[in-house]
Amino acid sequence: MSAEPLEIHLEEQDLGRGLREDVRAGLTAEPKWLPPKWFYDARGSELFEEITRLPEYYPTRAERAVLADRAGTIAELTGAKTLIELGSGSSEKTRLLLDAFTRRGGLGTFVPLDVSVSALRQSTARIAADYPGLRVRGIVGDFTRHLDRLPAGGRRLVLFLGGTIGNLLPAERARFLAAMRAALEAGDWLLIGTDLVKDPAVVVPAYDDAAGVTAEFNRNVLRVINRELGADFDPEGFAHVALWDARREWIEMRLRALRPMRVRVLDLEVSFAEGEELRTEVSAKFRPEGIAAELAAARFAAHEFWTDPDGLFGVTLARAE
Repeated sequence: MSAEPLEIHLEEQDLGRGLREDVRAGLTAEPKWLPPKWFYDARGSELFEEITRLPEYYPTRAERAVLADRAGTIAELTGAKTLIELGSGSSEKTRLLLDAFTRRGGLGTFVPLDVSVSALRQSTARIAADYPGLRVRGIVGDFTRHLDRLPAGGRRLVLFLGGTIGNLLPAERARFLAAMRAALEAGDWLLIGTDLVKDPAVVVPAYDDAAGVTAEFNRNVLRVINRELGADFDPEGFAHVALWDARREWIEMRLRALRPMRVRVLDLEVSFAEGEELRTEVSAKFRPEGIAAELAAARFAAHEFWTDPDGLFGVTLARAE
């Protein structure tokens, strides 16, 4: 069975408008910031795939270990007829679940949602070819805006993997989970991956690898802005910084100006003092009781919580109440 035509709720002009709005808001704020979603042009996505294979970057391996161990259990517990993946990318880890549901039988539809038309077109074609009995329906959309477009009916399991929820600030997480619950019916399921609080000596190198791949990934956001908005950032004029915030229990990635600079972007002239930092990503780490509490506040009941053998990464299976 071939993949269905993509259902598009996010056009190129929407992405361009969103980038302009974020750049204007973030670069005129104090302190300055940019959201991490703009890392991911084609080059940024390649760099991130490279990051996931680095020895320092444990989250992908740890989450994969959980899914490899528990995929069969997830299929049995949920009995899902429709599998929905948010921020699907290549959907590689998802194949562990697709394999388990295929063995069990009963899964009819896979619905990956992603902002990238090209990535989604490639991944849906591959999955449709590899799982010929499965209906594959890709949705081009933003998981912070288009949860109301998810297909209704059937017993649904939504996947939100990779620790991506940690990129949202606490208030944003609350809004996301509330919107997720509003999009589901009682009895539907949510499988969510969260990086866990641990020794900063383990966490920090995952965001500041010895080979400098994460540094290049971080600076890529400036290249995206240069290309898309005609800005004149000098990416090499910024150093990559990864800091552990012990109070908030999250990593912040920043770009630190190596010299005073003035950058033209849109109709702005943005000044950077030497040493001034631009925050590009927050990556929150979680405790099991904190995950359960945030889910409960959005009317999800945590049903199961699993970790990899080293206790680095958590996967929670929750049910909509």
